[in-house]
Amino acid sequence: MWKEVLGVDLITRPRQSRIYYRGKYFDYPLKIFNALSNIGAYESMRIIASYLKWQIRPYREENSFEEWVINRFGGRLYMHFFRSYTEKVWGIDPKVIRADWAAQRIKNLSLFKAVWNAISGANDTSSLIEEFQYPRLGPGMMWEKTQKLIEENGGEVQMMSEVIAVNRQDNRVTSVDVRRWSDKNEVIETNRITGTEFINSMALRDLIQAFDPPPPPDIVEAANRLKYRDFLIVTLVLDHAEPFPDNWIYIHSPLVKVGRIQNFSAWSPEMVPDPNTASIGMEYFCQKGDGLWNMSEDELRTLAGEELEELGLCGREHVIDAAVIRQPKAYPVYDGEYQEALEKIRAWLDTLENFQTVGRNGLHRYNNQDHSMLSAMFAARNILGENHDLWSVNVERSYHEEFELSEEELKSKEGKRRKHGKRIAA
Repeated sequence: MWKEVLGVDLITRPRQSRIYYRGKYFDYPLKIFNALSNIGAYESMRIIASYLKWQIRPYREENSFEEWVINRFGGRLYMHFFRSYTEKVWGIDPKVIRADWAAQRIKNLSLFKAVWNAISGANDTSSLIEEFQYPRLGPGMMWEKTQKLIEENGGEVQMMSEVIAVNRQDNRVTSVDVRRWSDKNEVIETNRITGTEFINSMALRDLIQAFDPPPPPDIVEAANRLKYRDFLIVTLVLDHAEPFPDNWIYIHSPLVKVGRIQNFSAWSPEMVPDPNTASIGMEYFCQKGDGLWNMSEDELRTLAGEELEELGLCGREHVIDAAVIRQPKAYPVYDGEYQEALEKIRAWLDTLENFQTVGRNGLHRYNNQDHSMLSAMFAARNILGENHDLWSVNVERSYHEEFELSEEELKSKEGKRRKHGKRIAA
């Protein structure tokens, strides 16, 4: 779909990323001499010994993130490169994060594969890709073009709108109540939209609370047990270009609050309007209402500038502008309660005849954007008569490369769409 919609606006970009740990920058994917010089020969031997130990006597059951990672990387490497960053991202002990999150996100990567890739250049692991395709002006470009295609084919996209109630009669959804507001954040109207088929992408906890009449009490209670991790990004504009070449840098240091840093011109040069400046995204993982979330924009700009300097990437005096975006419910949390709660919610939602839920928050699954899109595509195809299990996307199937279509398949699908006079946008 990315290729079909964007065409020549989908460009190929090199990937470069590093990990900042104990005051040093480690290349990722791993480069042997860089890693050895940074961590030292003695500690490298301890990491290898730990890896071999856990290969011989692994955890018999992998219930937690910690157990899953140690079985594949060893205890020493887990301590160095997984524990501190995971705690920063999720705000909880990795012992209480479920193993299925690691299996979903880290995939089939292991210490052996990472080292073999560094030595041989071989790569059969999605976590180690060295280049990627990216929209020329960023991912928003994809959805602007998709909206245009929908409207050209007679569809309607309502922006500045929020579903505040999902109305149902027995096991069928009949309508949704939508509140619309202006660009000045003033409510314009609330109206009811009826339909025959409904697809949801709002967070499951909010969805369950929006149903009228509400689901049974045990379903509401299960939804209230779902937890989320919030996120904000402080984008700093610098008075010079290219302070570092990376797409992003993962910050494992507990001495700073920032978790990841993006260099937007490395994603695409056209994402920075003035080539004599740089746009740097300082990403913070937090909870809505905590100290970070409640900081003013000026305070966040100051904090981000100070931390950029502390990391040795750029002096704070070079910051000439900033913007802050807060994103609640950015990450569904995989704690010890979520699985049982999710199974209850799923079972109840499956009783609805004309309602499907998709996407990261709609499935309470830490999917990439491509997997979220795929679940929505399958939902659209289900309405047209196919039978896909949306909950199995990125669970029972392999990574998205297996779903890439050949040019002939794309042309065939486009011909079928034109024949039926429809475009399906996920």
